[in-house]
Amino acid sequence: MLHIKIMSPSTTTPALAFRPLYKQVVGLITRSLEIGEWKPGVALPSEAELAVRYGVSQGTVRKAIDELVSANLLIRRQGKGTFVATHSDPDSFARFLCLAPNDGEPRPVSNVPLACWRAKAGADVARHLGLEPGALVIIVRRLLRIGEDPAAFDEIYLPGGLFSELTMDVLNSAESSLYSLFESRFGVRAIRANERLRAVSADKVSAEALQVAEGAPLLLAERVTFTYGDKPVEWRRGFYSTRNCHYHNELG
Repeated sequence: MLHIKIMSPSTTTPALAFRPLYKQVVGLITRSLEIGEWKPGVALPSEAELAVRYGVSQGTVRKAIDELVSANLLIRRQGKGTFVATHSDPDSFARFLCLAPNDGEPRPVSNVPLACWRAKAGADVARHLGLEPGALVIIVRRLLRIGEDPAAFDEIYLPGGLFSELTMDVLNSAESSLYSLFESRFGVRAIRANERLRAVSADKVSAEALQVAEGAPLLLAERVTFTYGDKPVEWRRGFYSTRNCHYHNELG
């Protein structure tokens, strides 16, 4: 049952004096997702069962679920119920891939692991991942192809404490997206990301991977990905070739 403590005016803090009941339910459901009570892809209890569990109305539960669906943490399936979102869902893959062919024709997307090694976090990596400088990180390089065309060269930095067992063998054996691998193999769910874009010139490494001339114009997308509790779990530098593709992001 959800118990709310009523505080006297002398003990309340203005910023904490009122929190809508449905927001408290949002926090409780999110906490259950974070600790793994409901795994990715499984169904949540019904709204009626959750209302009894938290001691609130079904309308309050429904409003909380609406917010979590909007945040892509839950998915409603008509006639089936509410499920925990999972990166094994193709729609989730599309949400984090912002490249599309210029001609609009759909093409298969494939990932080619190029390298995976361990290193000590430099100042920049440590800052983005919330680590101490010198902490263990895993670095992954991979190539993303759209059809036959090299479209993106990714350099990915991961906290060593979460991904210590990640190797080239694991990457090569994966049959799903990288975020799906993080979720299923390491129990780390990517739920949101901040990304910034800028134009750069191809250096020797990115030029060779993308089969463009050194100095050719590329789009650099720097992404920090977060799991529950706004904990950073990935810093990614993606070099995009816009020779046959473009960056696409649907807003609103």
